[in-house]
Amino acid sequence: MADNSYTLEQNLAEADGYLQRFRDQPLGHLINGDSVASVSGDTFTNHSPIDQSEMGSVASGDSADIDAAARSAEEAFGVWQNMGAVGRQKTLRDVARLITERARQIALIECVDTGQSMRFMSAAAVRGAANFTYFADLATTVANGQSLPTDTHINYTTRRAIGPVGVITPWNTPFMLSTWKIAPALAAGCTVVHKPAEWSPLTAHLLAEIALEAGLPPGVLNVVHGLGHTAGKSLTEHPSIKAIAFVGESATGSAIQSQGADTLKRVHFELGGKNPVIVFDDADMERALRAVTFMIYSLNGERCTSSSRVLIQEGIYDEFTSKLAERIKTIPVGHPLDPSTVIGPLVHPRHTGKVKSYVDAAVEQGATVHRGTNMADAPSDNFVAPVLFTQATNQMSIAQEEIFGPALTAIPFSDEADAVKIANDIEYGLAGYLWTNDVSRAHRVADALDAGMIWINSQNVRHLPTPFGGNKRSGIGRDGGDWSFDFYTETKNVSVALGDHPIPDLAG
Repeated sequence: MADNSYTLEQNLAEADGYLQRFRDQPLGHLINGDSVASVSGDTFTNHSPIDQSEMGSVASGDSADIDAAARSAEEAFGVWQNMGAVGRQKTLRDVARLITERARQIALIECVDTGQSMRFMSAAAVRGAANFTYFADLATTVANGQSLPTDTHINYTTRRAIGPVGVITPWNTPFMLSTWKIAPALAAGCTVVHKPAEWSPLTAHLLAEIALEAGLPPGVLNVVHGLGHTAGKSLTEHPSIKAIAFVGESATGSAIQSQGADTLKRVHFELGGKNPVIVFDDADMERALRAVTFMIYSLNGERCTSSSRVLIQEGIYDEFTSKLAERIKTIPVGHPLDPSTVIGPLVHPRHTGKVKSYVDAAVEQGATVHRGTNMADAPSDNFVAPVLFTQATNQMSIAQEEIFGPALTAIPFSDEADAVKIANDIEYGLAGYLWTNDVSRAHRVADALDAGMIWINSQNVRHLPTPFGGNKRSGIGRDGGDWSFDFYTETKNVSVALGDHPIPDLAG
């Protein structure tokens, strides 16, 4: 929901005050508790997606900076372990408290740095605090295992932190996604080297500063800014880094997996999606319309779990798409700090060009394009009106490729089997949504969909203890609850003999 207690002018003035520090001096890496320049001295310029204005320079890291951060994380691992689970728990709860206290600052900076609207970012920092609180509460249970006795032996398992890990996060909701990866890593007892996306470096850096203020020992959480092919590649190849948790494009995930092969790195990937929402003719149409609209046009459409393909039963296809086409005309596109804005500017001109190219592709491939209303007098080309593609088939690029913008592709289907076939005929398998009042069909289709997460008669509503992740090219592994700790820990089995069980005597 929008935070209507502040006007656009108030938000602009407050955001400008917070951003002045980044204009006044280059943003350095944060290694072993200190802000430092790159060893090479290289920097890159950070631009706001709103008007492409310069927001300061950022240290551009390479292998030397990653090595310093990895060594810092390695040295701090023992310190973090020696604090014990209770000590780690207290520190992470303090991180959550400080995030909550600075939630408005984080939201304002994130809006200007990414183009996401205040309507959604005002809750993103709060969600980040909730991630830290949730995993802090579990910190004292991470080592817990199982008892697996036999007649002759007691077997029990324990878990211990794997060591220093690398976390690489994207630009769409950088603060929240950083906490989603970093909080469980720290709760498990790992230390972290974080490489945030170069298009949105600011709030990831704030998170590390907040953690230090909360009492996190220096070196436990390090941040190295830079480009994927330099800093990112060096992180995935560094021998001291035991695992890589990555959120981003599928192609980049493939590259990271290859780069980490020589050091046998464990990987956890949350990758792309082209998620179907299936609307059957018995669905509650109004609720389905609201959910479909929300899941693709919120967060600028830059969401991996967005329902970017809507599969609609033939009998209601024309009515449903007609209502969708009318709805997108009323979605406000505007300045991200305006509390009435739903869609702000896309994050970067390169990404904007990609999203716009799919409109041309839709026309060329025979789909009909419906457009919403764009921002009047937009200060840059990054402002894109919501679009809906109708009369589409699942073979078109607008149905097969991840656009990652406010663009929805509507495809008709005949019956249940046809819906499942179309939904699964894709290289991705992150999420699926379906709308029906037939309980048996809901369970059948949910079971048949090849995706890691399914929501029935609902938009994406996250419950932190549940597993989050995808199939096929949408990822490897699961986040959430104990699934997160499985990635950041090694499991050990201890077997103790109960008595004089038979031991083979090779000498006799």
